[in-house]
Amino acid sequence: MTSIDYAADVAFPNLGISIEHLSSGFEIFGFRIAFYGMIIAFGMILGYLMATWQAKRTGQNPEVYLDFALLAIPLSVIGARIYYVIFSWDNYKDNLIEILNIRNGGLAIYGGVIVAILTAWLFCKYRKISFGLLADTGCTGLLAGQIIGRWGNFFNREAFGGYAGDSLFAMQLPWDEAILHMSSSSIESLKAHVVDNTILVHPTFLYESVWNIGVLILILVYTKHKKFDGELILLYLAGYGLGRIWIESLRTDQLLLWKTNIPISMLLSLILFVGALICIFVKRNCLKTVKE
Repeated sequence: MTSIDYAADVAFPNLGISIEHLSSGFEIFGFRIAFYGMIIAFGMILGYLMATWQAKRTGQNPEVYLDFALLAIPLSVIGARIYYVIFSWDNYKDNLIEILNIRNGGLAIYGGVIVAILTAWLFCKYRKISFGLLADTGCTGLLAGQIIGRWGNFFNREAFGGYAGDSLFAMQLPWDEAILHMSSSSIESLKAHVVDNTILVHPTFLYESVWNIGVLILILVYTKHKKFDGELILLYLAGYGLGRIWIESLRTDQLLLWKTNIPISMLLSLILFVGALICIFVKRNCLKTVKE
C-alpha cells in the first residue's frame, strides 16, 4: 500500500491546525482507492445501522430496513449521479461515456434523496407497509450518512465556500488546488484574496456536517412526540433545507438551473423548507379538527 501523489497542504490557521500533504487516497498494487469512496461507503453502513437502531427504538422489525437499504442505496447513488449530470450537462454532452465515470467525482446529495424517497414509496406499496413510518425511520439513517459522507469532500478538497477572511473556521488551501473545484466566476472573485498562492475559504462541508448533527438530534429527541407518521421526514426536509439554503449560498461550485444564475440546490432547498412546513401545519390542523 502506497500513498498517491495527489496531495496538498491544508490548514485551519485560526484553529492552529495544519495538515501537510493531505492525500485523497492510496494505491494497492497500482489500483487507486479514494478516501472519498471509502467515507461514502462508511456513511452508508452507519446510516443503515442508525435506521435499524431507530426501528428497534420504535418497535419495528429492523429486517425491513435491510431489505430497503439493499435496494435504496445503489439506486440513490445512481440518482445522485443523474442529478449532477443533468445540471452539469455541458461537461458531458460531448463525451457521454464520461457519465459512467463516477471515480472522477460528481454526485449530488439531492439526487440521492429524491430517488431514496421515491424508492421508499414504491417499496412500501409493494410490501404494504406505512410509507410515513418507514420514511420517518429512514431519514435518521440518511442524516447519519450525510454527516459522515461530507467528510469525503474534505479529503478531495472540494465543496468549500468563498473567502473566509478572519473566520474562526477558515480553511487554507493551495490556490492551484482550489481552482480545480470552483466555477470560473468564483475563481475571478477570489483572485484578489490569494496570498502566497493560498486562499482562505469557508469549509462548507464542515458546516453542513455539523448542521446535520443538529437536525439528527432534533429528530431523535422529537421521535416520541411526533403527531403522525411522516412528520419526521418532513422535519428532515425542512431542517436540512433551511441549512442548505445558507450553506449553498457560500459554495463556489454551485450547480445552476439551466440558462440562469440560480443555484438549483438553493432553490430546491427553499421549496422543500416551505413545502414541508406547510404540510406539517396542515396535517396537524387536520388532526386537531378531527379530535375536536
